[in-house]
Amino acid sequence: MIYSPFCFHLVDTRSLTLMALRSISLYSGSFVLEGTHGIRFEGTRFWVLHRRREFGPFDYEWSKDFSGVEFMYHDQKFGEYCSAEEIFADLKQFSLPMRVVEVASLTIGMVLYGILNGLPQKLWRELLRQRLDESGFQRFDIREEGPERFAS
Repeated sequence: MIYSPFCFHLVDTRSLTLMALRSISLYSGSFVLEGTHGIRFEGTRFWVLHRRREFGPFDYEWSKDFSGVEFMYHDQKFGEYCSAEEIFADLKQFSLPMRVVEVASLTIGMVLYGILNGLPQKLWRELLRQRLDESGFQRFDIREEGPERFAS
């Protein structure tokens, strides 16, 4: 809390910070959200929150002949799974931060693993949490499905 001589009352600095972040997001056109790191799922799509900035949606689609899975970022194909021996992915064209690429790769890989092995969502999400922790990404919270953004 700080004392504001202009308002003659105490001001909650957290509220001021959130107001400032919302103003920045409206001004810059990018989404600045509360929290710093996380993964948010909505249906088959997910977003990665890194340093208060949300990247996504990442998604997948079955190939036209249903023999493989295409990986998508902002509705643009960035990779494909054809078989365990033939996987391609390249996010370089999107100039994403390396941490976002790493977390998104682990996430899309675990989603694919869950799909191909018929795992329930709860199980593959637990496996994702374990893999994130093992890879040094403990700060990335996994958010449940829903249209809400990372704001608390």
